[in-house]
Amino acid sequence: MPARLRLLVATIWAGSLWTVGYLVAPTLFITLDDRVLAGTIAGRLFRVEAWLCVACAIVLGILVRYFSPDLERKQIRSIAWLIAGMLACTLIGYFGLQPFMAALREAAGPAGVMDSDAKLQFGLLHGASSAIYLVQSLLGVALVVKAR
Repeated sequence: MPARLRLLVATIWAGSLWTVGYLVAPTLFITLDDRVLAGTIAGRLFRVEAWLCVACAIVLGILVRYFSPDLERKQIRSIAWLIAGMLACTLIGYFGLQPFMAALREAAGPAGVMDSDAKLQFGLLHGASSAIYLVQSLLGVALVVKAR
């Protein structure tokens, strides 16, 4: 049972990252004519995703540490590093960079950040955030494989 529960939590974590980041958010920007609205909705989805990531990291960490007699010490250490890496990506990407991006959006007003002087700065922050998200997504692949 612990192996199945580990796999379930890891799959929920990684699957939610892939769904929100690579399906839902791009679809919003393709579908909605109002890019400011699409960005607002995507931002709210990423906030929920960030908190889900924190919750999954805590639950999976507890499962691996205390409820996985089927794992060897080396496997536990490997999974723990993946959890820590993915959690670090969330903390840096969402809780670190996102407040700066939100401040730029707020300062830009209703016209949106892409029509303001902060366009370049926002683009750099968005690019860094996207790169971190990609790393986290790839770590999620490894986590699902290792959590079995």
